[in-house]
Amino acid sequence: MNTSITKEASKQSPIASFSGFMDKLKPQLARALPSHMNADRMARLALTQFSTSTALQQCDPKSIAGAIMTAAQLGLEPGINGQGYLIPYKTTCTFVPGWKGLVDLVSRSGRATVWTGAVRDGDKFEYQLGDEPFCKHKPGDEDDDTPFTHVYAIGRVKDAAMPVIEVWSRAKVLKHLAKYNKVGDRHYAKSDENNLEMYARKCALLQVLKYMPSSIELSNAITASHAAEAGHGVTIENGIVIESADQFGQGISGTGTEKKEPPICTPEQFAELAKEWEHLLRGKKKKPKQAIDAIKTKYVLTKEQEFQIDAWSHEGNGE
Repeated sequence: MNTSITKEASKQSPIASFSGFMDKLKPQLARALPSHMNADRMARLALTQFSTSTALQQCDPKSIAGAIMTAAQLGLEPGINGQGYLIPYKTTCTFVPGWKGLVDLVSRSGRATVWTGAVRDGDKFEYQLGDEPFCKHKPGDEDDDTPFTHVYAIGRVKDAAMPVIEVWSRAKVLKHLAKYNKVGDRHYAKSDENNLEMYARKCALLQVLKYMPSSIELSNAITASHAAEAGHGVTIENGIVIESADQFGQGISGTGTEKKEPPICTPEQFAELAKEWEHLLRGKKKKPKQAIDAIKTKYVLTKEQEFQIDAWSHEGNGE
């Protein structure tokens, strides 16, 4: 009898084991989560996604913990509501923000609204770009499970006269996936039609987000999304995403041995970075070294640019 119980305990199901693992992780989750989220709900959502994915059950628990912490720090929930997903790549898990998560982050800022849609055979769909853009979509009677023909994203900055519209055909989505996918058949968009549609809608949305007001959380979520497409994992340190190359056994070029040096930061790119960092540094919420270290994971900074970042921490404070 006792031997049987011992054997049974040693063969504890992956779900039961993961549930215990999440209980131990809750204190760390609670510290990482924003005020509108709680650790118990986050743990339940992670357990739900884990229990429905045998592939996720094969992942290293440490990588799952890292992915969950990334989701928590972004303020996005994994799984059922589509804000983001715990995606397994062999034995490594990463958190991939979904288009619904990106939409939610834009809405939280209160400065803009964005949304996306998928067009299918039988729908009435018209759009126009240029200086008088519009997008009209009237769904037909076809089942939502039928393949999409186009996807679109629309963004509107508060009080702006015109919307920003992006439309992608199915062919354009597939071409984009073939060009930028660095994980081959392991890419989540290749698993089924629903995942391909989610990927497609996010592709269009990411183009629109280039013209929307940004926040640190949105910028981090976009970086995490791009990293996942390249086969890289991410961690968040001091509120900034740090990309980890070779997370899934591939180098940046896909060979596993090459590593591309970051490009030189152009004046235009530096101006965009200023929007994210200047107010944090002037408000003493972040230190210059934190900004410089985070930016250097993406770009090579000139000495003049580093001096400018340092100067932001002194401006507006009487120094």
